[in-house]
Amino acid sequence: MASDIDYFRALETPRLSALGSNLVAAAFPMMKLMPARFILDRAEKAGELSSGGRIIETTSGTFGLALAMLAAARSYPLTLVTAKSLIDPPYQKRLEMLGAEVVVLDDDQGDGNQAGRIAYLHDRLEAEPSTFWTRQYDNPGNPHSYARLAEMLVRRVGRIDWLVGCAGTGGSLCGTGAFLRHLFPDMKIAAVDTHNSVLFGHKAGRRMLRGLGNSVMPGNVKHNLIDEVHWVGAYVAYRSAHRLLREQGMFMGPTSGAAAIVAEWIARRDPDASVVAIMPDEGFRYSATVYDQNWLNSHPGWTSTSAYEPANLTTIEPRTERDWTRFEWGRSQKPSL
Repeated sequence: MASDIDYFRALETPRLSALGSNLVAAAFPMMKLMPARFILDRAEKAGELSSGGRIIETTSGTFGLALAMLAAARSYPLTLVTAKSLIDPPYQKRLEMLGAEVVVLDDDQGDGNQAGRIAYLHDRLEAEPSTFWTRQYDNPGNPHSYARLAEMLVRRVGRIDWLVGCAGTGGSLCGTGAFLRHLFPDMKIAAVDTHNSVLFGHKAGRRMLRGLGNSVMPGNVKHNLIDEVHWVGAYVAYRSAHRLLREQGMFMGPTSGAAAIVAEWIARRDPDASVVAIMPDEGFRYSATVYDQNWLNSHPGWTSTSAYEPANLTTIEPRTERDWTRFEWGRSQKPSL
């Protein structure tokens, strides 16, 4: 397995770029290769994944692509379960070219049909008990894999006062944050979410911004690590991604744009603090959407002004795709939904 590990290591290694005098971004080509490789390596060593055994996961993002790349390199059959609202035809073709079976379920509510996806996955596991489920939402290997990122950040930055990152499965933000808190107990963590995601108290609903947020509560989201939550609308994230390209030459996805705009705001608000942002993937998947002006103009409200700073909330409530809100979470426990 050493050859594919060495080959993919470059894609899971971020470029550490200064976005300001007190702000460093870890900009990944494909961050989800880090937990995918770590989880598969551990499963192979533990005998949970045998030679030629099937891998299965429910995914809408780049964790599925990471699994597809690794499964192809290691000759494992792979099944990825997703929903119609989450996957575009070019991305599905890319997964299938890598040999993955892509199961696309109906999604009438537009919220990702996570319950249906999990039910389908359990049916497959019952029919094929030898199948290995990577369990990205609850597998402790997901957050544990980010020890390498934490070490890279400390070597580059030294003391870190703020960590900013998107919350989806909880792996990258809570994993990196937990490791860094051992060194910097006073470090603050800002979670970047989006409207209609259940992670921090919203009800599940249709989400335009993908790659962060969730319609179920992953076990890897550790609420007591989080100091403040930012809900970033899709249009705010898209414009931030465009600005990263224009001003920094960084072609990043919209989740990276969401993390960047929050981190930049925190860095301006606290100029003496050392701020780090996690930016999880590049923008190639979004060339025909987020980076296409005709696609953007087809969405009502795109031409209107979007927020450039957060509105502070005293009660948790969703807003529109043009809005960006902030709530002092205060390291409290899981919200009641």
